[in-house]
Amino acid sequence: MKTLKHLVILADGFADNPIERLGGKTPMQVAETPHIDRLCSISRCGYLKTVPDSLHPGSEVANMTIMGYDAETYYQGRGVLEAAALGIELEEDDLVFRCNLITERDGRILNHSGGHISTEEALELIVALNDHLGSAMVQFYPGVSYRHILIIKGGNNALHCTPPHDVPNEYVENVLPKNEGNNDTVATLRNLIYQSRDFLQEHSVNIKRKKKGLPMANMIWPWSGGFKPQMPSLLELYGIKQGVVISAVDLIHGLGKFGGLKSVFVDGATGLYTTNYTGKAQAAIAALEKNEYVFLHIEAPDEAGHEGDVELKIRTLEDIDKYVVKPVLEHLELHKNELSIAFLPDHPTPCELRTHTRDNVPFMIYRPGNEPDNIEEYDEKTTLNGSYGFVNQTDFMKLLLTGKL
Repeated sequence: MKTLKHLVILADGFADNPIERLGGKTPMQVAETPHIDRLCSISRCGYLKTVPDSLHPGSEVANMTIMGYDAETYYQGRGVLEAAALGIELEEDDLVFRCNLITERDGRILNHSGGHISTEEALELIVALNDHLGSAMVQFYPGVSYRHILIIKGGNNALHCTPPHDVPNEYVENVLPKNEGNNDTVATLRNLIYQSRDFLQEHSVNIKRKKKGLPMANMIWPWSGGFKPQMPSLLELYGIKQGVVISAVDLIHGLGKFGGLKSVFVDGATGLYTTNYTGKAQAAIAALEKNEYVFLHIEAPDEAGHEGDVELKIRTLEDIDKYVVKPVLEHLELHKNELSIAFLPDHPTPCELRTHTRDNVPFMIYRPGNEPDNIEEYDEKTTLNGSYGFVNQTDFMKLLLTGKL
């Protein structure tokens, strides 16, 4: 028998809460997902705690856990992971923040994404912002769409920053960075936030967006700051010699880089409902030829949850079913004894809350030779009856790789 290979399909923010206008069902329960349900019928199910009680329920923490890292030991912040993905060389005293371009209107955070600004527009804004506000101590680095990096050299991390997707419609002044001690870095961050608004709202990119009726990306929002982590590779932790990550999100590529995994980039992968689902599925199938571990990350359900768009979230679930899970199942028919498949979200992103929660997530694992649970539909409720039961954090990786805890 050939060495067993492992595919993780991570549907970011896939899980949700019951919604009254859906008859008390979740988007997952309403969506037409015959191929996901087919995978469920041949798998074993359970529910997984992905976020330690001590940490914020962010994708960086949850995905780190699913990849098999003890987040309480290794987590240093989202910014350093995304900086790694962008190839930014970090010094030991660099305090690195994820830096969103957001939309501020009448003193409130209208959205966390600058109206899902294009990467081309964002690049122009970040370069101009760095020329205007950057210094020997403060540097901005462009990323993808609204996701960027801010580095403060010699910064103090004794502070609290609120993720902007956690506080839609909140007044800016109520959720500014706060001190957790005597910390001049907080004053620097607050000044940068307000100075960025004064500069960005007059930039030609935003003037054009406003004329088109699009939200302006008129303010920065730094959050999840940290220093360069010391993380062992997945080879050191689990003996994984060859693996890849496939994603449109820098965070996932950063995790992969620290884990010793290679990055696969797919043309047309956007992180939104417009993403190239088919291309990502085919990239995962191709990667399985030479790799023993493939982590396929799909951001679209999470973004729909942050927008509070129930219909869009249902659509993303159905698209994942048709364009990702269906071809994976077709591949499985030819490689039933050589491949295990896990399917799960990293955390819920309920549409009615528009932010992440730390609730346990449903998961399923197909593994050759294992008797399935014969659960015919995959959702937040049915998996509670799965034979794996409750699984805690890094135990998921052990279960995926060995079939037992």
